Amino acid sequence: MKKKPTSIDGFIPRQKGSQLGELHTKTYKASLDIPEDISSTIGSNKSLHSGDSSVRVLGQVEKGRGIGRSDIDESLREIDQSTPPEKKLSRCQRRKTLKRNRPTHRIRKTIKWIVFTILAIILAVAGFAVYKFMQAGGNIFQGNVFDIIQNQPLKEDSNGRSNFLILGTSEDDPGHDGAYLTDSILVVSVDQTKKNIYMFSVPRDLYVEFGMACNAGYSGKINEYFNCVNDDYTKESAEQERLSKTQAFVGNIFGLDIQYGIHVNHTVIKEAVDAVGGVDVDIEGSNGAPGVLDRNFDWRCNYTCYLVKYTNGVHHLDGEHALYLAKARGDVAPTYGLSRSNFDREVNQQKILIALKDKALSTGTLTNLSAVTKLIDTLGNNLRTNIQTKEIRTLVQLAAQIKPENVHTLSFVDEDNKLVISGNYNGASVVMPAAGIYNYSDIRQFIDKTLSSNPIISEAAPIAVLNGSGQAGLAQTEADKLTNNNYNVTMVGNADGTDYPDVVIYKVGTGYDATTSALESRFGVKVLTTTPPTPVNANIKFVIIFGAAPSQNQ
Repeated sequence: MKKKPTSIDGFIPRQKGSQLGELHTKTYKASLDIPEDISSTIGSNKSLHSGDSSVRVLGQVEKGRGIGRSDIDESLREIDQSTPPEKKLSRCQRRKTLKRNRPTHRIRKTIKWIVFTILAIILAVAGFAVYKFMQAGGNIFQGNVFDIIQNQPLKEDSNGRSNFLILGTSEDDPGHDGAYLTDSILVVSVDQTKKNIYMFSVPRDLYVEFGMACNAGYSGKINEYFNCVNDDYTKESAEQERLSKTQAFVGNIFGLDIQYGIHVNHTVIKEAVDAVGGVDVDIEGSNGAPGVLDRNFDWRCNYTCYLVKYTNGVHHLDGEHALYLAKARGDVAPTYGLSRSNFDREVNQQKILIALKDKALSTGTLTNLSAVTKLIDTLGNNLRTNIQTKEIRTLVQLAAQIKPENVHTLSFVDEDNKLVISGNYNGASVVMPAAGIYNYSDIRQFIDKTLSSNPIISEAAPIAVLNGSGQAGLAQTEADKLTNNNYNVTMVGNADGTDYPDVVIYKVGTGYDATTSALESRFGVKVLTTTPPTPVNANIKFVIIFGAAPSQNQ
């Protein structure tokens, strides 16, 4: 039996003898029950216009050509290759697309890992430095070591200055006589606002009254006082007592409020200088000497070396040589350049301290982990202080901000300002004030003039007070008032004649502007620049004559 062709998915099998593309009108019409009027239109010819202007009828096979397999394949290939028209992107979209499609280069990955590695190293180094500081900080500073994150301002005196007493002893020097005598005594005054430092050395042989019984009795050299407070070297509380009482004692002598104390030994100088890679010190021999020589320490190398021998000029010193220069005072021949003995030693100690400060805070040292670690270890083992941990950041920042030209040293032995002298007292060679034993008034005035924030004090203009009223004692009474208000009255006497107004003020020379303004404000008069009617000493800068009606004077 002949099988009837079947249709697949609605496709009608091609009739035998028909060609691809030919309409199957008869089958279509027969298979569907379509009205005649509609079916008749289905089989009608429809004209198709091609691109070459030829016309053919739908369902009619083009003459000379049938639709073959190659035509179908070509059409399918054109479908596969055709793409929809590209949508135009905005500038922002194009940037995002380029960034998304940009390949990640190997070098960028490498740089990223290098940066991560460096950061990890920095964090590790910083963590180690913090650990070392916390380990040493418990020995050095007062308070909780975690207070280091604070930045508390330093304590100040009435002039807005922070004052430190630095004491150096020799207990770490084997065989040293008087190991706990403070042979190095230095006062350092810091202005947190003006960013400056003034420092001066206290002569270790300055003869003072202790106010208590010490080995030398109730009076003796000032270097004994620290050890006289107590002799307990095992307790931190005893160390703090020695510091605080010595601060008050030295401050009372020099007219200073000293808020902080620091105690160091010889080792801290040697190891600290070595930790920062040495320091540069400008050597200057005293009294025109070509340099400095002191053979007092050369026995340590059986006199086959010179531990203190330098020409004038800058020398780079390691820890050992810095230490012996700090101790040199020319007390063993042959020697030169240290003719002022302890005074020259104190000058060199100040130079070493300044050089160490500058080197320790330099970029090269702060970025050197080994140097920082050694420095922290040295301070932790050899330095004690009553500075609070929460004040350390302020102190370090301040030290870094102060420029070398703003670091000043004061001398009590300058030829034009000799405030202390050497001499013999009670059978001992001592240092005493030039004004007389126990008389520190000139020294206090010099320090006050230098450090005071009061321009009247800092200018310290010499003033002559004269009586032009004929009333006995008036000049001295007014002079006392001025002195109590910090004016520098250096002469009291009588004026020529008595025909003067209440107060008349003359200024001799120029300068002293702050004192001029202060006197005008105090007495309500204009300061004259003409010659005073009464001759006075050449150093006088102001002449104040008090006439009638003294009760009106301020």
